[in-house]
Amino acid sequence: MFGIDPGYAIVGWGAINFQSNTYKTLGYGAIETVAGTDFNKRLEYIYDETYAILNRCRPDALAIEKLYFQTNQKTAINVAQARGVTLLAAQKLKIPIFEYTPLQVKTAVTGYGKAKKPQVMEMTARLLKLKEIPKPDDTCDALAIAICHTQAAGSQLRRVMYGKGL
Repeated sequence: MFGIDPGYAIVGWGAINFQSNTYKTLGYGAIETVAGTDFNKRLEYIYDETYAILNRCRPDALAIEKLYFQTNQKTAINVAQARGVTLLAAQKLKIPIFEYTPLQVKTAVTGYGKAKKPQVMEMTARLLKLKEIPKPDDTCDALAIAICHTQAAGSQLRRVMYGKGL
């Protein structure tokens, strides 16, 4: 399972495995672009790096946070564009894509949809048995998104197993 926290300055990513109710961290990091660089070059770099990481990891699925608009529309549009090239990399590699809201991620990781960022980060590190919270924050967010998908996928599997469909 691969999680992505989209952005154009920093794209957090995290790869985990979940078997027998145990999480295993396979790797995590961040793709960082340089401020002031031509935006199209930043997008190209994000695409190239995401494609290379996904091609190397070959995850079963990619989970990404759904966009939500805050007050700054220019930032939201730029994040949406960066998110688009990230999704294109996964699509080119035929990796199934799943999207989750921040509320879904917080609920999956902490059990509380209104949890604050430090609570989510601490719980992510605990669930993955990491000695410290991954940095930058975007990396920890990506791991939390991956955790969210493992739980959502499990509930979908249970619905199929018990005849309730998807």
